[in-house]
Amino acid sequence: MDELGRWSPEGYLEWVRREIADYDRLQDELVNATRRCFPNRILDLGSGTGETARRLLAAHPDAELIGVDGSAEMLEAANGSLDGKRVTFHVAQLEQPLPAGDFPLITSALAIHHLTAAEKQDLYSRIASSLRSRGRFVVADVVIPDDPADTTIELSDYDRPSPIGDQLDWLDQAGLEPHLCWTDKDLAVLAADKP
Repeated sequence: MDELGRWSPEGYLEWVRREIADYDRLQDELVNATRRCFPNRILDLGSGTGETARRLLAAHPDAELIGVDGSAEMLEAANGSLDGKRVTFHVAQLEQPLPAGDFPLITSALAIHHLTAAEKQDLYSRIASSLRSRGRFVVADVVIPDDPADTTIELSDYDRPSPIGDQLDWLDQAGLEPHLCWTDKDLAVLAADKP
């Protein structure tokens, strides 16, 4: 936990909603980008307290969700809030190997912007390898806006957002078919389909 309580499950949702005014809209747009999918398994990267997982399972009640996060404390809170759901959580950093599987849907909300450009490119390649044919990857995250005046989210040394165009290029280079689903200032939802 840092001095602001950002990495502690207690109060995390209140903190993130203060820092990101459109947090709930971002989550809604991520789920909207998954509506054409009918997954039996979902891999959620950077699960945190399980807010994204909760929303995904509400939209896809027959799916099993595998979540990954670097914080055991956050995943313990996620597991408690999703008790009775078909979820499995793994403590791991995004730079580490992904859980084995052939996933029809992989998601991530507000986690990938912590990676460097090279780490994002590597992760996107590993995601492409973990998606099944016609699978979809959806990322909802902080980005560097085209217009600096659209920067609304205060960044720390731990934050390394990238422009939308760069991320679309990296997803394309990974062998996926990417597109922009939604954007508002320095937030975006991107989807990438595996042919």
